[in-house]
Amino acid sequence: MVLLTGGTGLVGAHLLIRLIENGEKVRATYRNRNAIEKTKALFAYYQKETLFDAIEWKEADVTNITQLEEAFIGIEYVYHCAGLISFQPSDEGRLRKTNIEGTANVVNFCLANNVIKLCYISSVAALGDLAEHETVVTESTEWNPEKPHSDYAISKYGAEMEIWRGQQEGLQSVIINPGIILGPGFDDQGSGLLYKRVAKGLSFYTTGVTAFIAVPDVVEIAIKLINSSIVNERYTLVAENSSYQQILNSMSDALNVKRPSIHAKGWLLEIAWRLDKFASFLFRSKRNLTKYMARSSYNSRIFSNEKIKADLKISFIDVHQYIKKIAKV
Repeated sequence: MVLLTGGTGLVGAHLLIRLIENGEKVRATYRNRNAIEKTKALFAYYQKETLFDAIEWKEADVTNITQLEEAFIGIEYVYHCAGLISFQPSDEGRLRKTNIEGTANVVNFCLANNVIKLCYISSVAALGDLAEHETVVTESTEWNPEKPHSDYAISKYGAEMEIWRGQQEGLQSVIINPGIILGPGFDDQGSGLLYKRVAKGLSFYTTGVTAFIAVPDVVEIAIKLINSSIVNERYTLVAENSSYQQILNSMSDALNVKRPSIHAKGWLLEIAWRLDKFASFLFRSKRNLTKYMARSSYNSRIFSNEKIKADLKISFIDVHQYIKKIAKV
């Protein structure tokens, strides 16, 4: 039997569809029962409603030992998708607890239950920092603790350390590090938030470059890796290194709205995040633009996908065509 943590998130929900289609017996975890409706709606989006009832749902927070112990009964394979994504400075404690401690718990139960293989869905945020002579981030790029990182990146890197610890103790596993994941059905996270902002008439764009990938590619690769003989490897998943401007333009065109026309330059964003920090302190509100968010939007990081292409012989979905496809449905 397969256990999938985080069955109510973008990757987890899409994985559920594919696993059930493949005839797998799947148990999926959730923290909030109401969130299951989003996964159900995604099945309907793909016209797969008849498959939804095949899922065995189990309430289990990855930080709750008792709940996890029950979730792991009879499990052979695990997809660990559960995690917290946040760039709010106030969420540092929650990020560490959910992403690091939660992953440690998952690893411990995998070891205790002799799980055959674990696939952990991480992020490019956990990859290393380029040295002066380097231009492209790969799986072997070293993490530099002296350089600034977001709390989210630190928590995902810490989670990977727990996976590596499990490997040393005999757990067979693989780690995948996707870029920004594009996909339908979840307008409160990732690309869904971008679509909402563009649809409302986003005026500003930035020229920073980062990695993007369509969610079907993430799902396909995760399943291929867990069913392969590949163990204890880490893979960067990127279909294209693209600028935020190019992505926003594709979204605008797909939604038939005006493209963002004002270039938010680095100096302007440096002022903006400081003003946002002050406003957040003054009004006790959440941050809309943190220092990390601002700097990542105008900086460029190029990621290599050569390792996954060589090992699985795969090709990727064109992200700009995919943006148009999911906007039309």
